[in-house]
Formats: sequence, structure tokens, C-alpha cells
Amino acid sequence: MHLAYPAVLAALLFCTGLYGVLARRNAILVLMSVELMLNAVNLNLVAFDVWLRDTLHAGQALTLFTIAIAAAEIGIGLSIVLMVYRNRGTSDVDKLRDTAEGPAADDEASAMADKAAQEAAQKAEAAA
Repeated sequence: MHLAYPAVLAALLFCTGLYGVLARRNAILVLMSVELMLNAVNLNLVAFDVWLRDTLHAGQALTLFTIAIAAAEIGIGLSIVLMVYRNRGTSDVDKLRDTAEGPAADDEASAMADKAAQEAAQKAEAAA
């Protein structure tokens, strides 16, 4: 079997997953797209392992680790999505941007850091 067939299929799977990650708004569909990308990597690992005729079958061993990591990732990811849906009522990724700290929070943090630095400098002067 030629290496080109599974490589092209893996490239198509990866591009489909990348499109899904970049274009989708639903968090569950984004997680499914990440799984597509991981499956494309698994296909490449096994195809190159067969093509190189590796006696240790390192590609297949790495594929098993990737499957285990993907299973853990999807379990944790789905639990996070379910908790966000329960708290917010939506799993739309664009509507969840308010959870990140905005510029106002950054300004407050830098102001507090400046104030703490000034107090530390005053204490150092008083001690000297």
C-alpha cells in the first residue's frame, strides 16, 4: 500500500478538524473537531509505522498514548462544557468571552502592584 493514501486522508481529516475549531461556536463541536485532528495524527503515526516497518512499533505505541490522552481530554472537556452550560445557559464560545479578564481588570491589577511597590519602597526607606 502506498503511503500517499493514508497521508492524504489524514491531511483531509486534520484540515476538517482545523476548520471546525476555527469556525464553530458551539463548544461541543469544537471538542469534536479537536478529536478529528487527534485521529488524523493517529492515522499518520500508524501509517508511517507500517511504512517504515519498525520492529518496535513505536508509532502504534504512541497512538495508544494519544488515544488515552484524547479520552481524558474529552472527559474533562465535556465536564467543563456541562458546568458552563448549567451556569450560563449556553455553550456558545463567543458568549463566554466575558469570563476572561478585560482591560479594566488589568488596569486595577497594575495599579495595585504599583501601590504595593511604593509601600515597599517607603518601608525600606523608613528602615534605613
